[in-house]
Amino acid sequence: MRARINQPAMVIPAAMKALMALGESAKESGVPARTLDLVHLRTSQINGCSGCLFMHAKASKQNGESDEREFFVAAWRDTTFFTDAERAALALTEAVTRVADRADPVPDDVWEEAAAHYDESQLSALLIAIATTNVWNRLNVATRQVVGPQT
Repeated sequence: MRARINQPAMVIPAAMKALMALGESAKESGVPARTLDLVHLRTSQINGCSGCLFMHAKASKQNGESDEREFFVAAWRDTTFFTDAERAALALTEAVTRVADRADPVPDDVWEEAAAHYDESQLSALLIAIATTNVWNRLNVATRQVVGPQT
């Protein structure tokens, strides 16, 4: 198993700098780091991005995330491990990541639930975090970036 090409942001340094700055900007809004970690994990699960899953799982552990919460991010609706605010962020994450899957990509009920827990700056940060993770996922998946021992 090999990557098709090197990771594009590594090939184009200006892209790396811009993506890193965009990702960092989401951290300045007051959204808890653990919530942003959940957003990154769920986005990467949906998109099947092994590189981002590996990186964000490690980062969430460093931010104090429990194994149980990491294990159940994909099944967040069916557990009691997540707060109402985290659930709203995860629902928003799924809607924004799957925009092509329905006629109303981000339904009002999903938006209103997120808005009940996050102010405009925080909603903006969540959207930036979701969008940035989607960019990284698409770059990695398209070029088949590989994680794990090379055989």
